[in-house]
Amino acid sequence: MNTSSRLPRTLGLVLFAAVALLMVALAAAITFGGPGPIAPLASVNDPFAKADFSGVPFPRRYTARDGTAMAWLHYAAAGNVQNARRVVLVHGSSARARSMHVLARALAGAGFEVAALDMRGHGDSGPRGQAAYVGQLEDDVEDFMRAVPHAGPSTLLGHSRGGGFVLRFAGGARQALFDRYVLLSPYLRHDAPTARPDDGGWATMGLPRFLGLHFINLAGMTTWNHLPVLNFALDDAARPMLTPSYSYTLANGFGPHNDYVDDIRGARGAMHIVAGSDDELFRADRFADVFTAAGKTVPVTLVPGVNHMGLTLDSAALGAVIQACRT
Repeated sequence: MNTSSRLPRTLGLVLFAAVALLMVALAAAITFGGPGPIAPLASVNDPFAKADFSGVPFPRRYTARDGTAMAWLHYAAAGNVQNARRVVLVHGSSARARSMHVLARALAGAGFEVAALDMRGHGDSGPRGQAAYVGQLEDDVEDFMRAVPHAGPSTLLGHSRGGGFVLRFAGGARQALFDRYVLLSPYLRHDAPTARPDDGGWATMGLPRFLGLHFINLAGMTTWNHLPVLNFALDDAARPMLTPSYSYTLANGFGPHNDYVDDIRGARGAMHIVAGSDDELFRADRFADVFTAAGKTVPVTLVPGVNHMGLTLDSAALGAVIQACRT
């Protein structure tokens, strides 16, 4: 056999070995590259121990298009104002509707109808930490708006990763379901100018698993998307009530799109950002510049002396959020 005839066979063997090695590396990354443990973050966990959770409404249910019973809390507007503006609340990562109780009660007292949602994968809305497909949470919000119609105007408001999801919705095809959007210290992306390492100590990512799943998803393989890729810094008291980790699907679906700048550019409704000047998870002073650079000038209110969770709990922050919902 001459050299020219051996060359294609040799190249084929090399290519086969390279593909096999890549598959082994991907399998190892997906199997063993999940998120590690993370120490509880006191600035997120401790404030809730002091918050007043008296009067939390009994959960209501609506049915999503896949048949899942989804939970939400209703807070009637003070004075029973007819057709008052409704504010639909989206909690942050790991949280649930109940986490927004203090803010929801303040908004209702200010004359807003309030609906606080247990987003899919949280609280009592489906298996915690899971979603069936990326885009399912947008479907759920649309399903809520259809199942629980409201005669007046509506605002979609989200905190932290929930704020990133609100941005996702605001820039998407169903944005006309709301005419106003309020983002409370929104998560944009881990590599956005507003990000701090590991979200300020709140989350840890299994980067090898995430990248491995991302690669095989490009080839249309979603079999292992239920595996966890994010762990949150919950303490032992909060862990049973909240969502300790996110699957690959939920991590990709609850927050902005990967191209969050495109979300900003696609948003046509009125938008307002509120953040605390002492936010330890994100760089709050950079929100205005990020949105301006994307071509959308958005009012940004920085509340002095307020940190990330204080944005939904402190009286000064509550007043700023109420004002943002009015303008």
